[in-house]
Amino acid sequence: MVIHDDPKPTTTRRGMAFADAAFDGHATLDSVRAVREDSLERVDQALVRRDVVPVYVRPWGPLLTTLGHHVLVDARMRKHSEPEVQLGFADFTVGLGPGLVAKHHASVLVETSWDGLGTVITNGASLLLAGEPREIDGHARDRYVYAPFDGIFRTRARIGDLVRQGQEIATVDSFALPAPLDGVLRGLTHSDVPVKVRTKVIEVDPRGNGAEVRGITERPRRIADGVLAAIRAWQARGEG
Repeated sequence: MVIHDDPKPTTTRRGMAFADAAFDGHATLDSVRAVREDSLERVDQALVRRDVVPVYVRPWGPLLTTLGHHVLVDARMRKHSEPEVQLGFADFTVGLGPGLVAKHHASVLVETSWDGLGTVITNGASLLLAGEPREIDGHARDRYVYAPFDGIFRTRARIGDLVRQGQEIATVDSFALPAPLDGVLRGLTHSDVPVKVRTKVIEVDPRGNGAEVRGITERPRRIADGVLAAIRAWQARGEG
């Protein structure tokens, strides 16, 4: 398995992802270690060793043409962008995110909305983006801070820090971004990353010391289970 990511991903829940490998060269999630590899040769060597998950942040065109892969999972879950067609980039493609159509954007889809979360969709479309985030201790969208305009996100805070409402957490260019409520930083885009207006950059978990900030939580686990089920079903049909 190879992960392709942007050189400077805007991922906020970095304690629940491998995104920091793009910045630090490595990241560990639930005892699985990912390492940024800066050449196709090193990616190939990592695949042979099978001791780490290689993360590649250079243009993905050459990666696709040299990898010899059979399965592609588009896990970007881009909520506000026009869906891209991934069908044809591999023998079997899996799409994640709202507003995708099976057999058009990808071979199959996995539902990422809480309604039907993790369901494998072989015909039809995934649900459109709608509604509010799930509440945590009575807080939903008010847990989040979004970039007010295009700029460079900078912060000295860390995932897991205790914060108070109104406390300055970061800036976009020179514009200060305060904590929206008391709690623990669950999501925080890496410092010195370019962001677009309305990009989610901060998330506060109001549960304090009971906050979940690291590891694989329920939603990503159920989505991953759906992806694995889809791949296994494809293999069972003798197509993989």
